[in-house]
Amino acid sequence: MRMEPSPGTASPGPAPSTPAPPGAVANPGAAASPRPSDSRPSAPGPSDDLRPSGATTSRPSASGSAVSGTAMPGRAAHGAEAPGTPGTAGAPGAAGAPGLAGIPGKAAPADPPGSVGRSSATGSSPAGSSPASSSPGGSSLTGSSPAGPAHRTPATAWARARTLAEALGRSAPLAAHRLPLNRALGHVLAEAVVALTDLPSFDTSAMDGWVVAGPGPWVVEQGEGLLAGRGAVEPLPDGEALRIATGARIPADATAVIRSEHAHFDEARGLLHATRDVVPGQDIRPRGQECRSGDELLPVGTVVTPPVQGLAAAAGYDALVVVPRPRVDIFVLGDELLTSGLPREGLIRDALGPMLGPWLHALGAEVSEPRRLGDDAEALHDALVTSHADLVLTTGGTAAGPVDHVHPVLERIGAELLVDGVAVRPGHPMLLARLPANGPCLVGLPGNPLAAVSGLLTLAEPLLRGLAGRSPQSPYSAPAHEEVHGHPHDTRLVPVVHRDDKVVPLHYNGPAMLRGIAAADGLAVVPPGGVRSGTEVEILDLPWASATPWTEGCFT
Repeated sequence: MRMEPSPGTASPGPAPSTPAPPGAVANPGAAASPRPSDSRPSAPGPSDDLRPSGATTSRPSASGSAVSGTAMPGRAAHGAEAPGTPGTAGAPGAAGAPGLAGIPGKAAPADPPGSVGRSSATGSSPAGSSPASSSPGGSSLTGSSPAGPAHRTPATAWARARTLAEALGRSAPLAAHRLPLNRALGHVLAEAVVALTDLPSFDTSAMDGWVVAGPGPWVVEQGEGLLAGRGAVEPLPDGEALRIATGARIPADATAVIRSEHAHFDEARGLLHATRDVVPGQDIRPRGQECRSGDELLPVGTVVTPPVQGLAAAAGYDALVVVPRPRVDIFVLGDELLTSGLPREGLIRDALGPMLGPWLHALGAEVSEPRRLGDDAEALHDALVTSHADLVLTTGGTAAGPVDHVHPVLERIGAELLVDGVAVRPGHPMLLARLPANGPCLVGLPGNPLAAVSGLLTLAEPLLRGLAGRSPQSPYSAPAHEEVHGHPHDTRLVPVVHRDDKVVPLHYNGPAMLRGIAAADGLAVVPPGGVRSGTEVEILDLPWASATPWTEGCFT
């Protein structure tokens, strides 16, 4: 049962202002050198969307078999987030736009007017100077200290951050493999499903009844009639009728099938009479009615749902060539977190560990059991350099507090920081990075629960979509039932429910709250300044509130 909107803690925002349009972005590339024990292909060369064309790779499936196929197409302390930085128009700083210069032949474009500029993490360099060092194609981490970077740069615009995340996923595609039909659920097709035969492959009866030839009345042949699963039968002479079961093969020269309830059998005379007009071809499924051999039934990028499995089986498939589900490691940071019992003595329950695994699984990922690392920089370092996942999620530690270790550890291992803060509330201190030596992508989520959800939907969801070869989601909007307050400079994500073709914002939507999102159908993307009642607002669906993507384990 859905929670109705109720008074809560949301406070009105400042007066509306004009939102900044997102900038056009080139896609980030992936590191070139392969990672040990992982046969994922290295990044392709430059292209419009970084989707490789014709690159053949393989990676063993869960069962150990593999097939050659086409490579398919981030914590603030548990308290208030750091104040936002107003966006400024202008070109990127010395390091260029995050993740763009790392693509061979791709120059980092300047941000369009009104968008948020990005520079290195040490701040923009004075004219004629350059940072001491910078990671290729991403933000420099030079100047950071154990407490985090010395200077923070303007946050990446929300829409741009999502574009970068999805492009990063598509630049590091997973190798296709073949899975049996019963194990392909929730995966994405790496090869189109093409009809291997006509469907149906022979004329069949659509109903139980009588198959007749010519005009009636018809002489009924004695016997059990025609049943499904039997082989070819003799042609049916004009004036004769046979009992027939649904799915049975139609004999040659038959005119129609008469349903049992539309026929009268005169047993004494052995004659069958129709009680309604008989139309030639009625209740017969002709060969090839659904498709002809060679027809494309399902294109590359289709998510394997139960009906897809059924159609593939009907078309003669025993296995499908699919993109593996991206593998995700979750590292939970924070010494203040409890795994059971009531909060006590400055300790709080970990809400993210139990939530993120099922959420990511619903997004189509294979998720390892969350690992709780505490506030231990060495433990985080060791976990990152030994991960063989496709994506690492960290919770907490992304700000600049005394025990926020994510930035220093990323600098230590030479990671490329692509997004360092996003102009969105909640969730501003999220980050996106790429680990060296073709290592996994990393999304650093803030430690506050709703802020972490914001990071999940802003960075992790589009990144996973890219890795898994899923088609881009078609955005949709709905009118706001009432005024929704916005942030003066940043995008705001607000839990909503659908009511009578409108969306109603839910209260209890502070960064540390889950009460609103637990009752929500989705999140409204509220531009800077907010929206008035009746204004169309973009909606991000939650995976269990939407028909797609369908994955095993979805809460439907």
